[in-house]
Amino acid sequence: MNTKLLTVVLAGLAMIGPFAIDTYLPSFPAIAEHFTVAPALVQQTLSVYLFAFSLMNLFYGTLSDSFGRRPVILFSLVLFTAASIGAALSASFTSLLVFRALQGASAGAGMVIGQAIVRDRFQGADAQRFIANIMMVFGIAPAVAPVIGGLLHVAFGWRSTFAFMTAIGILLLIACCATLRETLPAASRQPFRAAAIAGNYWTALRHPQFLLRAFGAGFAFSGFALYISSAASFVMQVLHLPETAFGWLFIPMVAGMVIGSATSGRLAHRVPLPGMVRCGFLVMAAAAAINLIYTGLFAPAVPWAVLPIMLYAFGMAMAVPAMSVMTQSLFPQMRGLAASLQNFIQMLIFALVSGFVAPLLFDSAFKMAEGVAAGLVLAMVCWALGSKEQVAPPTATPAKDRPL
Repeated sequence: MNTKLLTVVLAGLAMIGPFAIDTYLPSFPAIAEHFTVAPALVQQTLSVYLFAFSLMNLFYGTLSDSFGRRPVILFSLVLFTAASIGAALSASFTSLLVFRALQGASAGAGMVIGQAIVRDRFQGADAQRFIANIMMVFGIAPAVAPVIGGLLHVAFGWRSTFAFMTAIGILLLIACCATLRETLPAASRQPFRAAAIAGNYWTALRHPQFLLRAFGAGFAFSGFALYISSAASFVMQVLHLPETAFGWLFIPMVAGMVIGSATSGRLAHRVPLPGMVRCGFLVMAAAAAINLIYTGLFAPAVPWAVLPIMLYAFGMAMAVPAMSVMTQSLFPQMRGLAASLQNFIQMLIFALVSGFVAPLLFDSAFKMAEGVAAGLVLAMVCWALGSKEQVAPPTATPAKDRPL
């Protein structure tokens, strides 16, 4: 497969997660009304999705290290499609929660295994540029998903958003069956042994530099996650816009991500990875400061309320590809597992922000700006500590040499 086609396919796989998060956001009030539940309970359909997403992120990379990249991706697409059908046909709020959990359990495979596929084929600056290109294409999803979701909701009701997710799952399944080839040779795979896999996880988890870098990347993403999980309240209550106006939030956010990803890819061979991370942090810090000043002095209104968010997304997209490459390079023999752990940490932070932080902040633009700034400070501290000294990673014992 040529690199352009691979970029499109991997970006499509990574887009499943944002589509499953963002498409149904405009339907939150209608879902609450249909099932006669409080809005805070509808928020849990997002939280349960994110918790399942983050939990399964722990395993998809490892499973692909043992069984190959392609079979695990195909299985996850089948499960996602079936879960989307179940969500569309849900007769109770409980069943909707169950199917949202299944969607979350299956949606993360493409993102995790896609990173492992990139590391199978590319190294260093080439890997950074490829991940940046994927992020640039992937960035389309958060922009168009809520807009499409709002239009579908107005025309056909909230169930149509899950029918749309079903169609995405089917299209990606067909595309992967037809074009995606295996990138991990059988000779390079890890035997699937519980003791060996647990040992490899323990090897990564007791490496402080890996954990600090992974948490640094996760907290950098938390500002973006806060606005995604608070989108319904931010657009309709804070900005006082209708349910078809989610583009006012998501289009600037995604434009910043796309431009930042393009910048990261273009500079991959000119700026060293640590320098790219520093530039990204500086841009995010400027955006967080502007956001605090604006929301502290003025009543939020478009377009001014979303411009700092766009700038933050730009800086994040500059930094995160380099952060991912630097973090996962600590374990070159366990690329899938390293990608799984990093994505687990990122999505766990997303889930915690969605379930516990966002409900405390989404009634105020200034509170949300404070949340973004706090996450960025944590990201900077974790990354600085994780980059303070170069610690040699513990060597993972090959699975075949471990006792059962």
